Amino acid sequence: MDVLGLIGIASIFTAGITIAIGSIGPALGEGLAVSQALHSIAQQPDEANTITRTLFVGLAMVESSAIYCFVVSMILLFANPFWNYFINKALEAGTGKLKR
Repeated sequence: MDVLGLIGIASIFTAGITIAIGSIGPALGEGLAVSQALHSIAQQPDEANTITRTLFVGLAMVESSAIYCFVVSMILLFANPFWNYFINKALEAGTGKLKR
């Protein structure tokens, strides 16, 4: 297997692990937050508007970490900075000159 294939395998594996781990944490955190918010609303129904507003702000902040993991995995799959370097090195080795 050549170096370009290894870079592809490593990129795909890393993107998968990033999404897997990066989505489990926020999912558990959001579930816990919703559970506690519902418990709080059940105990103090008069404060439901304040609790709900605070819950949505907190959920947006927790969800942003999952979105960051998604962005990192998309960069690894579609805009990997190592691809061009290794493609140019392979072309240089094969033809004796650099493509760019």
